[in-house]
Amino acid sequence: MHADQLSWNVVSGWNAQGAIPDKADLILYFGAREALADGKRYRELRDMFPDAHVVGCSTGGQIRDNDVSDELAAISLSFDRTTLKIATAEAFDAASSRACGESIGAALTSNDLAGIFVLSDGLNVNGSALVAGITAMAGERVPVTGGLAGDGAQFRETLVGGDFAPRKHAVVAIGFYGHAVRIGHGNAGGWDEFGPHRRITRSAGNVLFELDGESALDLYKRYLGEEATGLPGTALLFPLRIHDPKQPERNLVRTVLAVDREKGSMTFAGDMPEGWVSQLMRGNFNRLAAGAADAARQSVAAFPQPRGSDSIAILVSCIGRRLLMGQRTVDEVEAAAGELGAAMPTLGFYSYGEISPHGSSGICQLHNQTMTVTTITEAAR
Repeated sequence: MHADQLSWNVVSGWNAQGAIPDKADLILYFGAREALADGKRYRELRDMFPDAHVVGCSTGGQIRDNDVSDELAAISLSFDRTTLKIATAEAFDAASSRACGESIGAALTSNDLAGIFVLSDGLNVNGSALVAGITAMAGERVPVTGGLAGDGAQFRETLVGGDFAPRKHAVVAIGFYGHAVRIGHGNAGGWDEFGPHRRITRSAGNVLFELDGESALDLYKRYLGEEATGLPGTALLFPLRIHDPKQPERNLVRTVLAVDREKGSMTFAGDMPEGWVSQLMRGNFNRLAAGAADAARQSVAAFPQPRGSDSIAILVSCIGRRLLMGQRTVDEVEAAAGELGAAMPTLGFYSYGEISPHGSSGICQLHNQTMTVTTITEAAR
């Protein structure tokens, strides 16, 4: 396996760290919605790599090595003994998310399937239902990682492309096959809980209406004060940790995608089951950076040293973390890079939801407000 990085900006166009490789099996790219909407960047990559799968999405910012920027970032991957397959589906609303995931899982399932990396529309999908559908068909032993596409703090439209120009409603998954490929994963948060525990008393899928019988939207408005006019974006500063009271150790974090002021509802990236317990959270810069380091450490726990361009790390972090940390966002990227090693190429993006196996249960799930790290390498012959 070999990896080469590329970047694009409006001044100089495409730039490669070295020579553009003659052979590539997979191109991953991430960029702002405005840079991807007309399809030109996709067509340029397609012309540069006519035989490769070209997969990418819109984001809330790009991660490249130990830095964060708004330049479009890409990486070309060539494999020696790994087979790839792309599966795509359309998810037009939350209700169709489970079926969308089942379609993708059924298309990719195989005895030698080693892992799945998925990019999904970030606004029209119930991410937890999507992941549940994939794992129901592919099997819980197969690690599923990836994320929901972003649109900065605008929440207007997200785009995903998979051997076609990026478009809304798309879900694209890459299947990795064979005994040589090794896929590691890790996720961690670093947020602090505050305030009382509140039970989810009224919800429907990923739409939340009431906590302890009170309007959840009114609760957020009280905490946000004047910043409530900036909803849903400002709600990213106060995510919710939720858990099944029967399994309190298996907690998840959920963040807001949309609000309906007339109905008094809040739409989250994943399910908000009735009867589960919730608690508000807020960020601590040092703990967020430590969480990113922990996620990276988990992802390479079984990987050999040294690690270089024969392996890669894909970092998917939440847009809420970037909005909160501001100029200190680079702290979490540098913390992750410190665990991965300077020689390992890293690429990633800020998302509306992160997909990774849960740390305690091992079951693949949607997370919010976490840093997730997927590492990919091929074993030596």
